[in-house]
Amino acid sequence: MNPRLDLLHPYPFQKLRELFAGVTPNPALAPINLSIGEPRHATPQFIKDALVAGLDGLAHYPPTQGSDALRSAIAAWAERRYGVPLDAASEVLPVNGSREALFAFAQAAVDSTRHGRRTVVAPNPFYQIYEGAAILAGARPFYLNTLPENGYRMDWSRVPEDLWDSISLVYVCSPGNPTGKVMSLADWQELFVLSDRYGFVIAADECYSEIYFDEDAPPLGALTAAHRLGRDFRNLVVFNSLSKRSNVPGLRSGLVAGDAAILAKFLLYRTYHGSAMNPAVQAASSAAWRDEAHVIENRRQYAAKFAAVLPMLEGVLEFAAPDAAFYLWAKVPGGDDTDFARGLFEAQHVTVLPGSFLARTAAEVNPGKGFVRIALVEHLDACVEAARRIGEYVG
Repeated sequence: MNPRLDLLHPYPFQKLRELFAGVTPNPALAPINLSIGEPRHATPQFIKDALVAGLDGLAHYPPTQGSDALRSAIAAWAERRYGVPLDAASEVLPVNGSREALFAFAQAAVDSTRHGRRTVVAPNPFYQIYEGAAILAGARPFYLNTLPENGYRMDWSRVPEDLWDSISLVYVCSPGNPTGKVMSLADWQELFVLSDRYGFVIAADECYSEIYFDEDAPPLGALTAAHRLGRDFRNLVVFNSLSKRSNVPGLRSGLVAGDAAILAKFLLYRTYHGSAMNPAVQAASSAAWRDEAHVIENRRQYAAKFAAVLPMLEGVLEFAAPDAAFYLWAKVPGGDDTDFARGLFEAQHVTVLPGSFLARTAAEVNPGKGFVRIALVEHLDACVEAARRIGEYVG
């Protein structure tokens, strides 16, 4: 077996199960799980209907690059959302969810033939797929701490000067998981300059881009930033997903868009990887990307939960309201995130995720230590009840 498998860390939810082993939560209270970023809003009926209507497609092998209809639907959505035209034939690829694509992309993007070009940069805390993808591609992860004192930005001055020439791939996440931080135009400009100077590829994870709180101010995306800065899409690849946007995490459907030359190579990789999308899923995905009404309603529900919960937790936990996404990244009293999560689970039957499980110690700091990630994915009443219980526990 690949010896690099032994280098992988336990997944955060495995660590959470181990943390809760032997703990008996309060049996008088119904469980409320706010640890995992799994949308719990209802899947729109029209998406289910499109899935069923597409079942005849199961009689045929699907093309790895997806159907013309799906790529056109994605390109049309991207133009509406990001204000940039995309060539549906060369600048768009449907994928089986952003998780699958974010992992597979590193296997294609890291040049394993060049010993000196094997560093992958990721924000810290981070989505664990970035790290696993880098390790299994034969690269060394470099964890760039995002800290509250610098607004949870990726501070590129912290990258050692002698490391830049070894970097082949940089993962960024905006809106960020777990902080909800959105990169500014100045942030993107700084990253683009570095990419042009050192030749690394940018993998922009934007799977939370459609969960925000002001309909007139959607989060800035990488494609829009490139367009505004008068730049093409060279060395830029964007990942997005229907899971959060359309409440279909089980559909496993997303997109990759950007640099046509890179996507051509990624398509070649995927042809051998065997990752063509189910034709029925393609039909449902086309319908989902073409509709915005259900996405607006989805945002309304999340906004209502944040409006109800944030005032209840002020003075209980220390936090900054997120720019976007459905997470609350909160500092806990006492500074021990694992003790807090374990105690809250036992006393109040509420599950949150310790921040240290989402980070690695870098520059002698684990930037997740002392924080918890609270995913406001349950229905409004459950989120309000969870906030009440958290207040009672802290009190």
